Amino acid sequence: MEFLTNPLNLVTLFPLVGVLILLFMPSEKKNLLRWTALAASLVTFGLSIWMLTLFRQAEAADAGALHLTISLPWIQVAGWKINYAMGVDGLSILLVLLTAFLTPISILSTWTAVEERVKDFMLFFLLLEVGMTGVFLAQDLFLFYIFWEFTLVPMYFLIGIWGGPRRIYAAIKFFLYTMAGSILMLLAILWLGIYQDTFSVLELITKTGIPADIQLWLFLAFAAAFAIKVPMWPLHSWLPDAHVEAPTAGSVILAGVLLKMGTYGFLRFNLPMFPQAAIQAAPWMALLAVIGIIYGAAVSYAQKDVKKLVAYSSVSHLGFVMLGLFALNPLGIQGGILQMINHGLSTGALFLLVGMIYEQTHTREIAVYGGLWKITPIFGTIMLIVALSSMGLPGLNGFVGEFVILLGAFGSQAIASPWYAGIAAAGVIMAAIYILNMFQKMFLGPEGSIVAEVKKHGHALRDLNWREIATLVPILVFIFWIGLYPKPFFDLIAPAVEKLMMVLH
Repeated sequence: MEFLTNPLNLVTLFPLVGVLILLFMPSEKKNLLRWTALAASLVTFGLSIWMLTLFRQAEAADAGALHLTISLPWIQVAGWKINYAMGVDGLSILLVLLTAFLTPISILSTWTAVEERVKDFMLFFLLLEVGMTGVFLAQDLFLFYIFWEFTLVPMYFLIGIWGGPRRIYAAIKFFLYTMAGSILMLLAILWLGIYQDTFSVLELITKTGIPADIQLWLFLAFAAAFAIKVPMWPLHSWLPDAHVEAPTAGSVILAGVLLKMGTYGFLRFNLPMFPQAAIQAAPWMALLAVIGIIYGAAVSYAQKDVKKLVAYSSVSHLGFVMLGLFALNPLGIQGGILQMINHGLSTGALFLLVGMIYEQTHTREIAVYGGLWKITPIFGTIMLIVALSSMGLPGLNGFVGEFVILLGAFGSQAIASPWYAGIAAAGVIMAAIYILNMFQKMFLGPEGSIVAEVKKHGHALRDLNWREIATLVPILVFIFWIGLYPKPFFDLIAPAVEKLMMVLH
C-alpha cells in the first residue's frame, strides 16, 4: 500500500497508466491517442504540483533533508542489499517539476508534426518520462542505474524512427556514446556495493574510509558517464547529430531534461560521495567547462543550420552549469541548479520555435530566411523574447543563473583563479553575437528565398496558431518569473545546498 500511495511513486509511475490505456487503443484514432497521452502527462504534472506542496510542508520542519521517502527491500540475495529507495530534496525537486512540465508541452507540439505511428510515438514518450523522473528521485545506486539506462531505449527509438534523413546514424551514435560511459559507472557502482556493503546513496555519503586514490578512480568512472550526457567538451560530438535528426518533441526533451541527467549526476553523486576527489578535480573540470563555453559559442556562430546552432549553444550553456557546480561554493552550486532549469526552458522553447517554422518551410537553413518579422509578428516576438533569454538579458531567466554562477566562480577557493570566471564571461558576449546574428538574418531585412518559394506554390507563411501559442506561453511565464523574481526558486534549492557544502567541507 505504501508503494501505491507514495507521492514520488505516483509522479514517477503514473505515465505507465497512460501507456496501458494507449496499448488497448486502435492505432488509426490518432487524435484520441494524442489527447490520451496529453491527459496522462497533464495528470502527472498535477501530481508533481501536489508533490511540491507536500515537499514544502516537510521542508518547513526539516530543511535540506530528503523528504517523502520510500525504501522497500528489492534485491536481497547473496549479501546484496538493493532497495527500492526514492526521495526528493532541493537538489532534485526543480528537475522533477521541469520534467513533468516539459512533457505535456512536448506532446502538444506533435499534433501536426507526427503523423506516422502516432501510437508508438506516444508510448515511447510516456515511457521516457518514467525513466527521467526516476533518475531524479532514485536514492539507491542500482535503482538509479536502472532508470538511467531505461531512458536510452525510448530516446533511441524516438530519434531512430521519427527523426530526419540521418536518424539511424544519430540514434546509434547517441546510444553508443551513452552506453560507453554507463559501463564505467556500473563498474564503480558494483565496487561501492561490494566493498561498502550498501547501494544506498545516503549511507555512501555518510560512510568514510574510501582512500583518496580510490575516490579519484570512482569519481572518474562516474564522471565519464555524466560528462558524456551533459555533454562536456570534448565528449560532445554525439549531441549535434542527435538534435538535428530528432523530431522537435525529442529535441525539446533531450535539451530540456535528458542533458540535465548528466549535470544532476555530478551534483548528486560525484560531489557528496567523493568530496576529496571533487576538490582535487575542480580546477580541471572548470577548465573543461570554460573551454566548452567558448567552443560552443564559437561553433554556434559558424552554423548555417538554425537547429544545429541551438544544439551547439547547449554545449556552451551547460558549460556554465558545470563551472558553477565545480566552484564548490553555495553561490556557484545554486546558480548551476537554477541554470539547469533556465536552459531547459529557453533552449526547449528555441527548439519548439525552430520546429514550428520547419513544419511550414521544410528547411532550417538560416540563409534562405529573411523578413519573417513582418510576415509572422507573433512568431517573431516570441522568438525575440526566447533568444534574449538564452543570451542572458537582465530581466529574463538566463541572466540570473549565469550571473550567480560567475559570482560563485570568481570567488571560488576550489578553482582558485578568477580567470575562469573572466573567460566564461566572454562566452556571454559571444552568445549575444551568435544569437543576434541569427535573429537578424532570419527576421529582419528583405524577404528570403524561402518566402518567395512558398508563395510560388500558392501558399503563404502563416503566423502561430492557438495551439502553438498555448504550447509556448507557459514557458514564457517562467522565463519572466525567474528573471524578475527568482527568490522562490533559490529558497527551494538553498537548504539542500547548505547540507551538501557541509559534506564537502
